[in-house]
Amino acid sequence: MSEFWLISAPGDKTNLPAWERMNTVTSKSNLSSNSKFHIPDLKVGTLDALVGLSDELGKLDSFAESVIKKIAQYIGEVMEDSKDKVQENLLANGVDLISYLTRFEWDMAKYPIKQPLKNISEALAKQVTQIEADLKTRSAAYNNIKGNLQSLEKKTMSSYLQWQKTYESLSDMVVPRSTKMIAEDAEGGLFTVTLFRKVMDDFKAKARENRFMVREFYYDEKELKCEKEELMKLASDKKQQYGPLLRWLKVNFSEAFVAWIHVKALRVFVESVLRYGLPVNFQAMLLQPNRKSVKRLRDVLNLVFKHLDEVAAASIMDPGMDIPGLQLSNQEYYPYVYFKIDLSLLDCS
Repeated sequence: MSEFWLISAPGDKTNLPAWERMNTVTSKSNLSSNSKFHIPDLKVGTLDALVGLSDELGKLDSFAESVIKKIAQYIGEVMEDSKDKVQENLLANGVDLISYLTRFEWDMAKYPIKQPLKNISEALAKQVTQIEADLKTRSAAYNNIKGNLQSLEKKTMSSYLQWQKTYESLSDMVVPRSTKMIAEDAEGGLFTVTLFRKVMDDFKAKARENRFMVREFYYDEKELKCEKEELMKLASDKKQQYGPLLRWLKVNFSEAFVAWIHVKALRVFVESVLRYGLPVNFQAMLLQPNRKSVKRLRDVLNLVFKHLDEVAAASIMDPGMDIPGLQLSNQEYYPYVYFKIDLSLLDCS
């Protein structure tokens, strides 16, 4: 998967606006693949409200990211032996994640832009919170069936080869070559062994240490039948839940991912207004850095946009420079608005 940088710069009145200037210098040197990131005209509200919302959106961003990561990881757990196909099930609005990002369009139906920004933020938070709650409920139910099935399978399974290699040495006074398999089904085999009565307890203890189940055996056809029926029922229940659960996970991964990217868009809008002022006039841009050119790309962007914040730009270009009042330690800060979208966190392979 890939890392993207979502940035914004203020519009200007020159013949070479922010987008063209940035795109020209980065694409010419193959530093990144770029696309415009379209954010609609949202209601600004008061600057005080924007400051408070900025902090709330930061927390919501981290929360939404954690939820989509949980869903992606759980899809991998549910698919078990088909983990190599997990990525193709991680879609957003029916397309792959990179396509959704590079062609982002605000969902006007879900998040009407005429309402206050705080209302949009609260709607996004409510949606992601509900998805997380439903995930906990559904995963608990499925894991319970899966766990019970695994326990029953372990109970009935036996490693024939390991048994043949070790049973004679588990205790003294075991009759060599005395073991015989007297019953077998799809889940495992039942073996007898002959030994002196006085070493029975020692043999049982050593057998359990080697994860062999030892018991006084009294053939009870009814009990064996009930155990087998329970195993078949659990396997059937797991199979019946698998399809609906995977569909739910795919749908709600898409919903959570779309919500997350809308949170990112909100953050860009809010930070751009706070940073660049009114009237609202900025260009949001999505960059996919070339892995080998990350540092060079950052340097180029700092040069292109250093006029937006000369102090911050100087500190970034010269990390040793001591500038009073400028703190860059707690959060990445650049002359332009910047947020990272790291899709590698969804790599479950």
